[in-house]
Amino acid sequence: MVARTPGIEYEFASTPATGTAAPVAGGVHWLRMPLPFALSHINLWLLEDADEWVIVDTGLHSDEAKAIWEATLDGYMHGRAVNRVIATHLHPDHVGNAGWLSRRCNTGLHMTRNEYLLCRQLSSSSERPDIDAGIRFYRAAGFPADATDKYQKMFNLFGRAMSRLPGTYSRLRDGDTLPLGGRTWEIIVGNGHSPEHACLFCAELNVLISGDQILPTISSNVSVFPTDPLADPLHDWLTSIDRLAARLPDDVLVLPAHGKPFRGVKSRLAALRAEHEEALDKTAIQCRMPQRAIDVFPALFGREIAGSQLIMATGEAVAHLNWLLIRDRITRTTDAQGVHWYEARSATNSAT
Repeated sequence: MVARTPGIEYEFASTPATGTAAPVAGGVHWLRMPLPFALSHINLWLLEDADEWVIVDTGLHSDEAKAIWEATLDGYMHGRAVNRVIATHLHPDHVGNAGWLSRRCNTGLHMTRNEYLLCRQLSSSSERPDIDAGIRFYRAAGFPADATDKYQKMFNLFGRAMSRLPGTYSRLRDGDTLPLGGRTWEIIVGNGHSPEHACLFCAELNVLISGDQILPTISSNVSVFPTDPLADPLHDWLTSIDRLAARLPDDVLVLPAHGKPFRGVKSRLAALRAEHEEALDKTAIQCRMPQRAIDVFPALFGREIAGSQLIMATGEAVAHLNWLLIRDRITRTTDAQGVHWYEARSATNSAT
């Protein structure tokens, strides 16, 4: 989902060239790393800590990314020691090089517990029962045979985009404080996009490293996955929006994982909430006639979805349907082929 939000202001007129870094606030530096997707980049953050560095997020594990890191470590970072690597959450564009960097820099990895443990699980998940569970999930959503065949061939791309994580880590918790560079950084946990996403807030600098929890122009994917098919991540996401809006000053400088740094966080959070509430209402209306998950794409995205976007779009569709189902606004039945059909509660009531 894409949103243009009135009330936000971008801090910088330009961005660092891909593969290069630039200062953005006292002791905070912005490294722009390429991604081989439609979303072409990720923003990574380098924090000065006395005469050492802290790395926040790491990019996908690839030869190109490792070459950029080598040049950055030896060049922009002047070969100074890295005393920790922090991963905001488990997605490979954020944690992909975390293991490699931890070994390269002889330092520890810091994550929240749920992110670390689920990342370990998903990165090593390649057994037949895992594949079969995924096939059942996407068939239930309405995937045709060619799409489930493609899913099998793509299985465990997650693990292939990551370096091996360390066997140990240091746990981050909501409310923890980290003394870095003579300043205090507080961990603020968000949920919904991932289980236990760590944001870093420095009140002295009035800076928030938001990861994917708050982005300026797109709504982060909020999905249900085959590993937890009855999950309600959209509830977690909306609850996190309210919690972040209460905890953050509106003029905080938000350093997002994608897009440009901006101010006006309360306007952006309100827009994100409104966007999903509208999507929920449109999805419920779409379900006045029985629908599969893939049938509600027009209500959520305004268009048909195909190709590489199908998996993420399906996860987001099921997240909205699960939210409506749990709150009794729709019902779900399963046909003889194992496909789930969703229908608005008002429609089922009028039919009886």
